[in-house]
Amino acid sequence: MKSTFLGNKTAKKLFGLIMAVILLLNAAAWCSAAFCDWYVAYIFPIWVNTYGRITGIFPFSVGEWLIAAGLVLVAAALLLGVVWVVTGIVCAIRRAGRRAAERKASEAVGIAGVWVYGRPRQTSGFCRFSRGFYRFFAWVLLMVCLIMTMNCFILYHASAFSKRYFGEEQGDYTPAELFAVYNVVAEECNRLSQVVERDETGMAVYTGREGIKISRRDSGDWQQGLNAMGDEARELMQQLGHTYPQLDGWYPEPKAMFFSDFMCQQYMQGYYFPFSMEANYNDVMHILNIPSTMCHELAHLRGYIFEDEANFIGYLACIQAEDEFFRYAGYLSVLNYLYNDVYKLEREQPEVFAETMAAVPLTGVSAQVWEDNIFVSDEEWERINGKALIDTELVDKAADAFIDTNLKVNGVTDGKVSYSRVVRLLLQYYSQSNEDR
Repeated sequence: MKSTFLGNKTAKKLFGLIMAVILLLNAAAWCSAAFCDWYVAYIFPIWVNTYGRITGIFPFSVGEWLIAAGLVLVAAALLLGVVWVVTGIVCAIRRAGRRAAERKASEAVGIAGVWVYGRPRQTSGFCRFSRGFYRFFAWVLLMVCLIMTMNCFILYHASAFSKRYFGEEQGDYTPAELFAVYNVVAEECNRLSQVVERDETGMAVYTGREGIKISRRDSGDWQQGLNAMGDEARELMQQLGHTYPQLDGWYPEPKAMFFSDFMCQQYMQGYYFPFSMEANYNDVMHILNIPSTMCHELAHLRGYIFEDEANFIGYLACIQAEDEFFRYAGYLSVLNYLYNDVYKLEREQPEVFAETMAAVPLTGVSAQVWEDNIFVSDEEWERINGKALIDTELVDKAADAFIDTNLKVNGVTDGKVSYSRVVRLLLQYYSQSNEDR
């Protein structure tokens, strides 16, 4: 069979077929929420229960190292491209010089107009290697597009959690309703901050079911404690599935990321890797961020790709726990979002804020809660920034730009701002809860 850049004719046809499938799947996703809902309900769980179980065998984040391998592959492709460009320029210069020399030689012997270009060039080993490398690169890129389509892009167009379980919204919510929900969360944070166990430094302590206690990364049983926390997160998500059926099913073990320091520089708490079907979390951040992050990333594995929905699901999973540490972590996970909306009201509509305050006074948040409500401790920040190869501010801006662009490309018009829409889900949830009483 005749060889091409993509290989033989059969390989080329297969490449074209897969590309067509990718385009059709994306077109169907953008055009039909019903198709996406069907896919999430019946097809997406297959990848979780097969591919997810395979990657779950490994104790480390497979997705993290696939990204590292991908970066190496891209760097190699760029480097090889540069070599080709430089080689082409050098060869062009040499050919021009050789032709000029041959012209002079032919004129000297009276054979004007007859040029000798030398022996036919044979395909070198470097050419064969380059062709094979770029063929492999093209196939890898195609498979990445296919996997991202099946495990990520389609999910963006499925029905929202609120529409599926709360029905149609009844219009805007009032400031009084916002204040009421804020007070529920603030009061629980205040109460639980006083009852969770703490170590000698005042750090909240997580106690696993086997008696393992952890509070900081230098704790002797740190990894065992995180494993116990992951098991509890999985059970809570399965338990939540009794109320919200799409959340029911098998969940893989959440995995800490090796490059958690770099995640801190991006101000990221966790990642869902579509190409490895894993829930990954940052184990350098404050320990009270970890439970809700585990549940948040696991929510993505049930087809809820939007960050506000995953935030809300992580909150619901944590606050249903018997464990006070998990409940405290759950309430803390949404406190900032609610606080920001309350502060926004005060800043933009001071008269409305004052009127609402008179009717529904806001609960003050204790100093202990604000002390616990941090992303990374000062000691960890000092260590991270002390050894960072790239400035944290630059990394954060680049990460924000990438995430914002990715969300907007997938139809999330407000980009990263959509994370804060968890407040609306909280208002819907508590409004419905009050109606059901």
